[in-house]
Amino acid sequence: MPQLLDPNFHRSVVLLVHHDGEGSFGVVLNRTTEITADRLCESIEIHWRGDPEAEICWGGPVQPQTGWVLFGEAPEMANLDDVREVAPGLHFAGSLEVLRHVAERPPGEMRLLLGYAGWGPGQLENELAEGAWLLAPAEGHVVFDVPFDEMWTYVVRSLGVEPATLVASRGVH
Repeated sequence: MPQLLDPNFHRSVVLLVHHDGEGSFGVVLNRTTEITADRLCESIEIHWRGDPEAEICWGGPVQPQTGWVLFGEAPEMANLDDVREVAPGLHFAGSLEVLRHVAERPPGEMRLLLGYAGWGPGQLENELAEGAWLLAPAEGHVVFDVPFDEMWTYVVRSLGVEPATLVASRGVH
C-alpha cells in the first residue's frame, strides 16, 4: 500500500512462508538481481545444468547471502528434508541439498532467491492493522507465470482493485 514507506517493499509482492507468535518470514517475489543461477552456483561449487541466464531473485533485505528455492510440482524433491508446501503446488526450501537437486535438474517452475523479509512478534499484525499491506492468496501460477514487472499490478487487480485507486489511509480497506 502507498503508506508503506520502506523502499525495499515499494510495489512488492511478498510470499508469506511462515507466521506465528514469534514473528513472520517471507520472500519478495517480483524483484531480480544481476546475479545468474550459473554464477551463484559456481560460487558455492555446485554445477548448474539449467539455463545459464536464469535470474536470481531478491528475496528481501534480511541476510542477502542466504538462498532459498521456490518450485512447483517436482515429486522427486517433495520429500527431501527442508521442503515444505506453502500453497497447493508451491514448495519452498532453503537447504543446499535441495539446491543441488535443483541445479542438477532444474524444474520447469522454479525461482531462486537471496535474502528474505522478516517481521518480529506482532510487527506484521500492526502493519496489517495500519493498512500497509493487501492480502492475496498464494498461487503458483502468479509466482511462475506472471512477469516480475507486472506481478504487483496483476495481484492487486486479482483482488478486484484498480491500482490507481489505492490511497494511503489507516485501517482495513
